[in-house]
Amino acid sequence: MSKEKIIIGVLAGLAAGTLLGILFAPDEGSETRKKISKKSADTIDELKDKFTDLMADFNDKFEAAKDEAQELIEKGKQEVKDLMKEPASHKS
Repeated sequence: MSKEKIIIGVLAGLAAGTLLGILFAPDEGSETRKKISKKSADTIDELKDKFTDLMADFNDKFEAAKDEAQELIEKGKQEVKDLMKEPASHKS
């Protein structure tokens, strides 16, 4: 079993346990619904934050890779120009 499946299973178990704990708590139904609503909103906010961080990280890595590729292209162009400038007697 992969680590990702284990982590997903643990997180799903924690979420289910939290939900069951709230549902079986000795609170009124309206209070329980408020708790579920608040927990859902908090979870959505956390997921949005994590997604935003992930996209920012991805964007940074994409930009770095794009810059590196551009540098390699420029270096390759310069090497071709240098080869074209060499006299015919130096070519093999």
